[in-house]
Amino acid sequence: EGIKIHDWDKWQDPFRLTMDAYWKYQGEKEKKLYAVIEAFAQNNGQLGVSDARYVNALKLFVQGVTPLEYYAHRGFAHVGRQFTGEGARVAAQMQSIDELRHYQTETHAISHYNKYFNGIHHSNHWYDRVWYLSVPKSFFEDACTGGPFEFLTAVSFSFEYVLTNLLFVPFMSGAAHNGDMSTVTFGFSAQSDESRHMTLGIECIKFLLEQDPDNVPIVQRWIDKWFWRGYRLLTLVAMMQDYMLPKRVMSWKEAWEMYAEENGGALFKDLARYGIREPAGWKQACEGKDHISHQAWATFYNYNGAAPFHTWVPKEDELAWLSEKYPETFDKYYRPRWEFWRDQAAEGKRFYNMTLPMLCTTCQVPMLFTEEGDPSKICYRDSDYKAYKYHFCSDHCKSIFDHEPEKYVQSWLPVHQ
Repeated sequence: EGIKIHDWDKWQDPFRLTMDAYWKYQGEKEKKLYAVIEAFAQNNGQLGVSDARYVNALKLFVQGVTPLEYYAHRGFAHVGRQFTGEGARVAAQMQSIDELRHYQTETHAISHYNKYFNGIHHSNHWYDRVWYLSVPKSFFEDACTGGPFEFLTAVSFSFEYVLTNLLFVPFMSGAAHNGDMSTVTFGFSAQSDESRHMTLGIECIKFLLEQDPDNVPIVQRWIDKWFWRGYRLLTLVAMMQDYMLPKRVMSWKEAWEMYAEENGGALFKDLARYGIREPAGWKQACEGKDHISHQAWATFYNYNGAAPFHTWVPKEDELAWLSEKYPETFDKYYRPRWEFWRDQAAEGKRFYNMTLPMLCTTCQVPMLFTEEGDPSKICYRDSDYKAYKYHFCSDHCKSIFDHEPEKYVQSWLPVHQ
């Protein structure tokens, strides 16, 4: 990968956990977790959720997020075997076990719903086959097929440190507001491991940057790539937050401002002393906070005939909430679309798009995103490589492809299948 390491002993694990202490902490967490899940099941907790629509968010979570935990477990197991330094090896192996635990606890917590609702079984089978799940799947397959240092930058830093709070904190708060104590418990049990994972991420980046100045441009390119790939993956989470929770906690825009702009902004100021700038797509991601959840839910509404969960037009009070949270964009660009579809459905003409969407070769999301500065125009880029043309949803996905075309020409795109 071109990374130069001169002294592995400089890798400091701030937790310095022995395996004995690790098993003890994790065992205590498991006892508390399973006590709550058991109580939830015995008390028919599924009857206490705010609205049956909420279960669709769980379907998306168990399909899109839970298998990622298993991929992360495998990736960290590989990395833990490959590294030379003890600090790095132990941290990676503990995280590998954490990720396997998350996969298991999420599966157990959500399996209670499987007794009462369709569409929650067989998530691993779907993960390999359902069109929109190629987005998270391709993210982790891309990371696992990079080298060990790129894998750590992708998962430990870009995802765990910069973006993970956007996934776990608002969604678990949403689960609590919607009466789903089973999900809240596994969420916060997982989040208690995340503090260690985030520390591994920041330690890894600082270690690489301090070892040799030649590492800086390589790491910067990885940060650019993996921030953007993680941001595209989080489109699913944005949609869950704004549209799929009957009782909403915060909008995607508010979550982005709190967990990305404030925390991430401070982080990249801190890393500036190593010669690292904010990721190349940062400005576009901050503009996209006003748009991506609406564009994604509209796309799922279009293609609901091919999705194993339900979509719907937001109710009047939900439209009002979206107008309040997105005062500059929702009424102008998105409300007319929903009102049109609502009127169509009332006439018995619920809209289904019967065509197949074009997909971005890099992130594998349908081409639904709009141009920077113009939310009325779909963003479209392409590259030619060895007599074939490849399509992209943004300049950043195109530049990722252009840097490693041999990797991305292998993208296994559901629409092509």
